[in-house]
Formats: sequence, C-alpha cells, structure tokens
Amino acid sequence: MGAGHSIRFRVSGARVMTAIPQPLPGEQSGCHSAPVLRERGQREVFCGLTGIVWLHRKIQDAFFLVVGSRTCAHLIQSAAGVMIFAEPRFATAIIEERDLAGLADANEELDRVVARLLERRPDIKVLFLVGSCPSEVIKLDLSRAAERLSQRYLPQVRVLNYSGSGIETTFTQGEDACLASLVPELPSAAEPSLMVVGTLADVVEDQFRRMFQAMGIGAVGFLPPRNSAALPPVGPNTRYILAQPFLGDTARALESRGAIRIPALFPLGAEGTSQWLQAAATALGVDPTLFERVVGPACARARKSVARYRPALEGRRIFFFPDSQLEPPLARFLSRELGMQPVEVGTPFLHREHLAPELALLPAETRLSEGQDVERQLDRCHAADPDLVVCGLGLANPLEAEGLATKWSIELVFSPIQGFEQAGDLAELFHRPLERRARLEV
Repeated sequence: MGAGHSIRFRVSGARVMTAIPQPLPGEQSGCHSAPVLRERGQREVFCGLTGIVWLHRKIQDAFFLVVGSRTCAHLIQSAAGVMIFAEPRFATAIIEERDLAGLADANEELDRVVARLLERRPDIKVLFLVGSCPSEVIKLDLSRAAERLSQRYLPQVRVLNYSGSGIETTFTQGEDACLASLVPELPSAAEPSLMVVGTLADVVEDQFRRMFQAMGIGAVGFLPPRNSAALPPVGPNTRYILAQPFLGDTARALESRGAIRIPALFPLGAEGTSQWLQAAATALGVDPTLFERVVGPACARARKSVARYRPALEGRRIFFFPDSQLEPPLARFLSRELGMQPVEVGTPFLHREHLAPELALLPAETRLSEGQDVERQLDRCHAADPDLVVCGLGLANPLEAEGLATKWSIELVFSPIQGFEQAGDLAELFHRPLERRARLEV
C-alpha cells in the first residue's frame, strides 16, 4: 500500500481590499493590459495527480487514494522518488480490464479497498479519493462514494474527493482541487482572522507565522494545515492571502463563505515577500513602524543574498514554457531583482485578477502566452535563442541537446522558494544551469 504496493481495484479545476503594489517609474503599464497569445494544441505537462507528492507531506494525518491505472501509480511513485519499502500516505486503487468492461460493482470494490486501508492505517484522519483520467472515463462517481464512506467512518475519518485528472488540467491544479474540497469542511467563525492559502514548506510557514506574531497578528491560519484538526476557521471577517498563484477554485470557494481576498504580489524574492507581508499587515491594521521593524532586517538579508547572483544573471534572456502557473511571479522576480529579460512568459492559465500586481511589474515588451501549442512555442523559443529556458522534463533533454540551457519547472514547485530566507536559494536555482553550461563549454 506504500510506494511499491498499489492497491488492486478489481472493478478490477469577490471582494478584494488593500492597495496594489505600484510599478517603478517608467513601468506604469507593465504587462497588465498587454495582449495575451492564447494557444490550444498539444501540451507537455504533468497531470494533477502530481500534487499528491507535496500534499501528502504537508497534511500529516491525510491519505490520498488514487482511483486509476498502473500508469497513475508509476507516475506518482516516480515523481515522489519514494523507496519501495517506505510507507507514504498515498496509494493507487488500480482499475483493471473487468472494471472497464463493467463486470464488477465499482462501489463494492472501493468500499473493500477503503476498509482494508483504514484497518491497516488507523492514523488516517482524512482520506482523499482522487479521481484520474481512467476513473473519469468510466464515469465513476467518487463524490457520492466519498459521501457514503464519510457517513460510515465519521467521526474517526473524514472522506473527501477531488479530481487529479490530466485531461484538461496542469499538475498544480491538483492542489487547487484538493484545497477547494477542504473549504466546505472549514469551521465557521465571526472573529477577524487572517488565512494564508497555498501549500508552503514547513520551514517557510514557520518563518511567516513568527513574523505575523511579531506584528501582533495572532489569529493566523494556514490552508492546508499540517494536521486536519487544525483547519482554519472562515467567515465574513476572514481576510485571506494567496501564497500560490494557481488556486482559483479555492479562492472562489472561500469567497462563497464570506472571506475577502487581499491582493498582493506572491512571496517570491525580497520584493515579493515584502509586498506580500505588507499587504496582509495593511489589511489587518498593523502600524507601519512596527511592520518595518519586524520585516526590515529580514528583507535586507534577502536582498543581499539575491545580489550575489545578479552579476551572473543580469541581461540574460529567459523563456518560460507553460507548466505550473508560477511563471509570471517568477518572471517578475528575475526581471526586477536579478536584471534578467523575460522574452516570453507562458503559463497554463492566466488569472488576470490574481496576477494583476505581478503583470504590472513585468517589462512591457514581455510576450505573454496562455495555454500551449508546443510545436509553435518551440519555434518561437528557437527564434528567440534565449540564454535559459524554463520548461517541463519532457522538453528539457531535447533542448539541452540542441545547446540550450534549461531549468526544470517542476523543481520550482517541489523546492521551498517562498519567503526572505529562501530568496537567495531561488536565485541560485536559475544560476546553476547557466554555470553548468559555462563549465561544459570550457
């Protein structure tokens, strides 16, 4: 039932407040109103199941049961890099030929699988049934199954479901679907509070929590929490701030419960983290002098750590293939803090409202593209001849063979890159491939 033990299953995708950060002089327009090249064609992305890799590490009493094929099982195990004898908190209920032929009762089989799983793993408090391309093709209703199983196992175990199918989504949307499924479970509250939305590494969450506490903001919740018993409350006096740019469904679900979004840059680099914290502090009425006293020293350290890499990256041209939806804030960080030139910033989906502060700070000449037609984008990439290409694993090796330096976009999701203390590490992630290329050319 761990990484190398897939379960056999034999049936078998408002209101806002506070000020938007302003561009520097001469950058008033940025890319906020720039035309967007929208493409629909062949894509090179992972599916939403990949989000389980970081979600199962974050929510420590949750288990993710994928209802899918052997291909689904191999994908997650390969992405996670888990040893075969480990006991991670995910598994795959494999749909077999008899399932596709309709020769068995899917719900009875799923009930048996869940019963065995919960008997073996009594530490599970939340069980996610995760849909896949195969389960959606055969029209298996996992929402009804989750409701039925929750009635059976509550209060010991809460059973929820979401789709990780890659038919029409990219891999970070798996997190969005997972968090959106948690929103109806959040307790109601009328007291003022701040909610940070988006999976953050524990070390980053701890850093942000300490800063908020030092500012006097005590009622701070994080979604997802480390433990399902710590689900943050939500209500009309809840202000939430996104830590990740790919949480559109989660944001809508929170707003349906009365929460109000705080627009801000995303917390990447010294500038992004400072603006992100300032937006939250302003919304919660923190004194500006106190804010500067808390944030100033950490921001200065971050700027110093990032500046080490500017001489090597300044003036370098960078091209983003669409993969994670992190592309616009990453391009803003690289452009403004490291002096790089974003040639094209491709993203699977461009949420103009959530990304408005980011787009305003991108160079006006930057080309924005949404969606993907991989052959056309490859042609544009070859014509641009950038110094660095950010892309998925499927494109990296061919582009490296052609002489282009590449950065795996998935590494930017798996690594702790948010916050002041990680700003230098984030810059280094883009410096490494160029340094490696320079060494190979000697």
